[in-house]
Amino acid sequence: MRVTVIGAGVAGLACGVALAERGACVEIIERSPHLGQSAAAWQAGGMLAPWCESQSTEPLVARLGEESIDWWASRCPDVVRNGTLVVAHARDLAELERFARRAERYTWVQGDHISVLEPQLSGRFSRGLLFRDEAHLDPRAALKALAERVEHLGGRIRFDVEGGVGGALAQAPVDRGSEMPPARVVDCRGLAARDVLADLRAVRGEMVLLRAPGVVLTRPVRVLHPRMPLYIVPRADGLFMLGATMIESDAQRNVSARSLLELLSAAYSVHPAFGEAEVVEIGVGLRPAFPDNLPRIRQRDGVLYVNGLYRHGFLLAPALARMTADVVLQNSFYPEVMDEDSRQRRPA
Repeated sequence: MRVTVIGAGVAGLACGVALAERGACVEIIERSPHLGQSAAAWQAGGMLAPWCESQSTEPLVARLGEESIDWWASRCPDVVRNGTLVVAHARDLAELERFARRAERYTWVQGDHISVLEPQLSGRFSRGLLFRDEAHLDPRAALKALAERVEHLGGRIRFDVEGGVGGALAQAPVDRGSEMPPARVVDCRGLAARDVLADLRAVRGEMVLLRAPGVVLTRPVRVLHPRMPLYIVPRADGLFMLGATMIESDAQRNVSARSLLELLSAAYSVHPAFGEAEVVEIGVGLRPAFPDNLPRIRQRDGVLYVNGLYRHGFLLAPALARMTADVVLQNSFYPEVMDEDSRQRRPA
């Protein structure tokens, strides 16, 4: 079967990989000239943290997200499986208790254990939550790994192709002498699909990438605060990604001064060496979300729309890709992500 995937963000690439691994002839079409240029995933934290996320999401997110860690680890060489550490300063310990009541699969750790896990945090936090089974990755390296896998499996990625479903397919090559059926279309355009999916909205996320050679952390650290929780994700070469903001806005403008101040102040409170760090990059990503912040696979006019991954792109993309491949190749039905659009077409 030929399948055209529109969009080379994390959802599109994951769907392309899942389909190609099962024998489909895959072409991915992307409007940007380069990988990641317009993808919200390029600015992501890359945390594979289903049980952390369970404290603020529907159970579906954690259930679908559980398969992401093994999926990514088998396709991306840089997945780090050191878990996640959640902490709070003394004045915010009530936030830690509240987080623990809603989260799953963690153990409480005291100050001396935190010092063993992360020696540079010694004496800074008296209690924390350790999610041992979680992981993290570098989003940009992961996107490149998926793109390479698509091509290794015989697929093709075409960049700088403008337009939505109609425009993309109009530019797709056609073999006039072939008797192959028309390509099945999977739309993974994110917010660009609002021309069809009117209930999509943008959730703006802001990030700062720092180089801090004097700081050593081996796992993502989440620092809870009533106004602005912070996560710090370590990457290679002394880099750290700082993120936290979730703003209901579709503005693609630069990071606000308030957000930048709060991110950097929170990082400094975790480790003073962040005060001397080099600011490598400041970025903004607009994540596509439906009103309930849950993902959808929708079928309309012969096109399959995979969208609404919200701020859980890397966590949910593997499960959504698996489901998408099942729908395309086996006509499967997944009510947890499809029922609202498909129940009228289900066989009696």
